[in-house]
Amino acid sequence: MPFVRIDLLRGKDAAYRSKLGEAVYDALTSIGAPKDDRFQVIAEHEPGGLVFDRTYLGIERGDNFVAVQITLREGRTVEQKQALYAAIVKNMVASVGMRPQDVFINLVENAKENWSFGNGEAQYA
Repeated sequence: MPFVRIDLLRGKDAAYRSKLGEAVYDALTSIGAPKDDRFQVIAEHEPGGLVFDRTYLGIERGDNFVAVQITLREGRTVEQKQALYAAIVKNMVASVGMRPQDVFINLVENAKENWSFGNGEAQYA
């Protein structure tokens, strides 16, 4: 039941943005996210509307920087999270030629009762 936000600087075409979404979705299914459970917001920002440090922790980031935030149910191991990060980057490199240094990933975990997929119901509570 992941909810994904992908933020990038303005200027990429729809196919590029779609490939980013697919890269994340494919990585999530590889760690057990249900098939067809795809809810994503892909947003482009003007310069200044997406602020990131270009050298934090000694990592050189460029204008193709992408921030991926995934809200998902708690319960994955550290190893599963590490595999997810690696799979997202691998998929983005393969699909759009992304530099690994330009991919920032943040996970936000919550409990299953914090989700409603429609009808005003908590389907997993």
